Amino acid sequence: MTASTPHTIGLPRALLYHRYGPLWRTFFRALGIKTVVSPPTSRKILDQGSALAADETCLSVKIFLGHVQELVGSCDYILIPRISNFGRGRSMCVRFESLYDVTRNLFRVSGQEFLSYNVDLLQNLEEAPAFLSLGQSLGFSPKEVKKAYAAAKKQEQQVWKARLKAQEPLYRAKGLKILVAGHGYILDDPYVGKVITDFLKQSGVIPIRADIVDRTAALKASPKLSPTCKWEFSRELVGSIALHRDQVDGIILLSAFPCGPDAMVNEILVRRLKDIPVLNMVLDGQSGTAGVETRLESFVDIIRFKEGSL
Repeated sequence: MTASTPHTIGLPRALLYHRYGPLWRTFFRALGIKTVVSPPTSRKILDQGSALAADETCLSVKIFLGHVQELVGSCDYILIPRISNFGRGRSMCVRFESLYDVTRNLFRVSGQEFLSYNVDLLQNLEEAPAFLSLGQSLGFSPKEVKKAYAAAKKQEQQVWKARLKAQEPLYRAKGLKILVAGHGYILDDPYVGKVITDFLKQSGVIPIRADIVDRTAALKASPKLSPTCKWEFSRELVGSIALHRDQVDGIILLSAFPCGPDAMVNEILVRRLKDIPVLNMVLDGQSGTAGVETRLESFVDIIRFKEGSL
């Protein structure tokens, strides 16, 4: 395909989309490429992904595969980047590194084409040159790609700064505040994580997301609670807890079953956070929210009882 040929790029609304969505959409739009985003997660999408995945696959990847299924046949390419690490001691879960190959293999008979870029700073593969290669592979000149990437990074930073600015006042707000420590691809998902924050709001609680944080400051603070944690996203959450534990009344550790890194990190946090109520909650994708709501309600009651407001 050449740059004069119309392109349509599919973006699965799962996993890294919730972190890099503004970057991807702006980059392709600046190149004149149309993007198609899969619909919000539903039971149908989860069931589709579960049927494709091995039993031991984590809930978040099952959801991702369901979103890919939604896009198959509706676009020229589906974007699935390979992101391995951001340097020494800053690794990603191996599922992010293998996701492109796993997905391509699962959909090998569908005729769907996939697109990727590689980020692996231990191998000197940085994001900017990765996007340059990506754009050139679609037939665009280096000048066009660099301009599109610069616009995309600017938009990404603006969106992130706006989210940080919007959340900052919550730490100073009056009322019961609970820090919800979960990955963005869980908390942004309306079928999985949004149920948690919506219920807390309905219960008169102010939920504050630990993943919306100054990432540089969080990475610097993370060794206070876990000096050996090597997973980038987990380190950000750990650092956010270290920075904000004194500004909230309780902490919810939220993960998707069976996430290996979260299982290890959250167990460490439960043992080390002795001065504040902590709820370790694992979501498994089963239908119905009654059990989840009961646990949340009990946790909120415990905090209120502890503070003498129940």
